[in-house]
Amino acid sequence: MPLDESGSVFAAGRQALMDGDGAAAAKAFAQLIAASPGQTEPRYWLASALAAAGHGDAASAALEEARLLQGLLLAKSAGADLARIEADGDYAAAIASQLYAAHHVAAASVIGGRAILAGHQSATGLLTYALSLQHQGRAEEAIRVFRAAGELYPSASVEQFGLFPHFMVENGLARYAAAARAWAERWTPEAEDPVFANPPGEGRRLRIGYVSPAFGALQVRQFITPVLEAHDPAAVAVTLYPATDEHDKGWTAHIAVRPIGHLDDAAAAAAIREDGIDVLVDCWGHSAGSRLGVFARRAAPVQVAWINFVQTTGLKRMDYVLHADTMAAPGTADLFTETVVSMGEIIVPYRPHPNRPPVSPTPALRQGHVTFGSFNHPAKLSDATVNAWSRILKGRPGSRLLLKYRYFVDPVLQSVTRARFAAERVDPGRIEFQGQSEGVEYLASYAQVDLFLDPSPCPGGTTTGDALAAGVPVLTLAGDSFYSRIGIQALEGAGLPELVAQGWDDYVAKAHALTDDVGALDRLRSQVRPGLERGPHADEAGFTRRLEATFRDLFERWRSAGAIRGAA
Repeated sequence: MPLDESGSVFAAGRQALMDGDGAAAAKAFAQLIAASPGQTEPRYWLASALAAAGHGDAASAALEEARLLQGLLLAKSAGADLARIEADGDYAAAIASQLYAAHHVAAASVIGGRAILAGHQSATGLLTYALSLQHQGRAEEAIRVFRAAGELYPSASVEQFGLFPHFMVENGLARYAAAARAWAERWTPEAEDPVFANPPGEGRRLRIGYVSPAFGALQVRQFITPVLEAHDPAAVAVTLYPATDEHDKGWTAHIAVRPIGHLDDAAAAAAIREDGIDVLVDCWGHSAGSRLGVFARRAAPVQVAWINFVQTTGLKRMDYVLHADTMAAPGTADLFTETVVSMGEIIVPYRPHPNRPPVSPTPALRQGHVTFGSFNHPAKLSDATVNAWSRILKGRPGSRLLLKYRYFVDPVLQSVTRARFAAERVDPGRIEFQGQSEGVEYLASYAQVDLFLDPSPCPGGTTTGDALAAGVPVLTLAGDSFYSRIGIQALEGAGLPELVAQGWDDYVAKAHALTDDVGALDRLRSQVRPGLERGPHADEAGFTRRLEATFRDLFERWRSAGAIRGAA
């Protein structure tokens, strides 16, 4: 096909897709692929056209072919030997690992799949492959690979990896709850509870222990630091149990730090019992570095899950999980082995970065167009989310969508994401991508966005707080499950209930109404940070007093149950 003819065919196919004629578009792009099978772009457009025409299976096959070709070409451009990838599974696995480390997760999944076909087999290889699928949002595929890894290399940590992607699938919370229970039944010891001799709480400091891989680092830092610093040393004695003390050497004197990374679960549980902890709090859940095995061995009379993981742990010996009032939803209690306890308006305080820049005017004032944004993990971009965001973009001509996350540096993931929006008749040129940034550069990046869009049913957490702290309005959806309602507390707490949508149609309508008047949007922007700063998330001492009172109440419940039978 001559160059000028291929250009006209491409233009015709693209226009047909934007006009809603997926069948005509698919015909045009199939013609281009036949003429030039080594080109990746027509393959992505074909996938979009087939999806728009309602041919889901064919669209998935076309998308996989496009991803495979582009992934191989990307590996080749990075110096990989494609022939050796097909023949040497160990070599292919090493290349996949390199791509994964560079955050090229879609490309890593392509090469990781070839590694398995070429005979590579290892727990690390399978986990890397599964994680590379998960980070793209290919959750069902990731679950299958994680399951295979658990069958071939059975261990608590390997099988634990397979729990998280359940959040992103249909009926995900129920499926996750079942998987968490199955994990707990398989990997937690069956034994009688230890006997504790903790004295009555009245007249003494309550002994609280917190467990996490680290407290001065990782994503819990912005949330738990205010609590640890606000704890009343006259009322509570606090001990932190990180893996090491590398990031936890600078806490105030009334906070003890006792690393347990060198101890197995049984020894760590015994050490915590020796410390006489009254209430032991897991801050990490089923994430890499988890120490839930310590809780499975009943290291304290009262055990609570909090902060990083609001779902069930599946453990019979985890007594409570902390939620906020706004997370209440029908059927929640049935999904938990724990008792759900509400902390009131918020589940945790939030401390913004001290060096965040001043709130800037809404960028549409100078750019002449609206920029929507999401800095959330790509796996959270559900089909329903992409559909709603596409409706928003189509209803706001000239607007753009900025997606920022470390995995969006991957050209393959970018292509796939653009194809998903093209299938919804959104010009993929309106989608912009940015990778990871840190510190002042990260904080300044929020000034690019007029309105943040929260995904659903897996909303943002830290990114929502960071956006509000930057003065950027965030639109969230009040979903029908406790997990999909996480964003409500931040917006209602900041005095912005109008940014909580009741259903997808309302979500789209609110996005259009909020961006219809740029001047009004700029005035709203001036209210966001002050609202956060005078709301419950900023009341660090008030929240911590309620948390201490809750822990003391839970401890007294345990004592009232007649659990005192002698020394542990």
